[in-house]
Amino acid sequence: MNRLLISSVFAAALSGCMFYSMAGSIPPHISSIAIPLVDNQTAEFGMAEAVTDNLVEKFTEENILRVRDETDADSILRGTIIDIKDAPYTYTKEEAVTEYRFTVSMKIEWFDVENDKALFEKNFSSFGAYGLSGDISTDGIDNDGDGLTDDEDDDEFGDAREFATEVAVTKIAEDILNEIMTSW
Repeated sequence: MNRLLISSVFAAALSGCMFYSMAGSIPPHISSIAIPLVDNQTAEFGMAEAVTDNLVEKFTEENILRVRDETDADSILRGTIIDIKDAPYTYTKEEAVTEYRFTVSMKIEWFDVENDKALFEKNFSSFGAYGLSGDISTDGIDNDGDGLTDDEDDDEFGDAREFATEVAVTKIAEDILNEIMTSW
């Protein structure tokens, strides 16, 4: 009786591990991805190119799927920028703006070419922060969300709004890549 109980527990644990190990893996017939220029439904100039370039860069760096042309890929990542917000986020007691957030929101579809179906459709949103001082190295804001500000952060420099835009675009590309890597 003890052997039966131990065998049952071992079999359950083993099957649980096998199921878990299958989660997080991309479908086996998909080894490449096409990333066409995303659509931009906003008035923000250059966003389609910036988002597309960041997506291609992230997928190339991670090398989980080969980036190919649409005619030669197993899957296609289609994106649409649906909203850009550049709005005040924090205020002083006197109601003066101290921080703005540049937020990019987009809809993504990852499409399986062989099975002619969407693997997922999801909305993503990400932001970068900036202040009014114009100098992000002395604005007292964690502009890139890494937990460091000003003198502690050696990568915060340049035009405040451009930096916030770059941070938002980079984060959204990372989020999309992570979704693909962890959703299967």
